[in-house]
Amino acid sequence: MGRKSLLLIFAVLGIAMFFLAGNLIAASSEFEDVIKMENKAYKKHTKGIIEFSHGKHVDEYKAKCGECHHDDKGKPLDKLKKGDKVQGCIECHPKPGEKPKGKDAPKLSKKEELEYHAEALHDNCKGCHSDYNKKNKTKAAPTSCTKCHPKKAK
Repeated sequence: MGRKSLLLIFAVLGIAMFFLAGNLIAASSEFEDVIKMENKAYKKHTKGIIEFSHGKHVDEYKAKCGECHHDDKGKPLDKLKKGDKVQGCIECHPKPGEKPKGKDAPKLSKKEELEYHAEALHDNCKGCHSDYNKKNKTKAAPTSCTKCHPKKAK
C-alpha cells in the first residue's frame, strides 16, 4: 500500500469522525440533562432557581418519564423517550406563582390550584419525593423550600 493510499484512508477516516462527532453532539443536545427551573412568565423569582437533573432522576433513582410528564388529564406519558419534545409546564399551568394564601384567599378546587405553575411543580415534585421517602424509609428526597431552592445570590 502506497503512501498516497494511506493518506487518503486517513483523510476519509478523519472526515467520517468529524461528521460522526457532529451527529453525536446534535443528538445529545436534544435532551438537556440539567434544566434550570426558571420561567420568563415570572417577573421576579423570589426563591433561588432549582437545577433539575434528568440524569440523576432517571439513572440513579430509576424515575420514568411519566412520573413527571403527564397529559391534560394527569395521566402519565409513559411512552416518552429521551429526546422527545414535551411542553413546558407553564403551557398547561399558566398562572405564575403560587395560589393566593391568607384568610381572604378564595377557596380553590385542586384543579384551580394546579392552574398555578408553582403549585403544579411543587405538587408533582414534593409528592414524588414524599412517596420516595416513605417507600425507602429515608428523608433523602427533599420536601422543604430550603432543601430544593438554593440560596438566592445577592
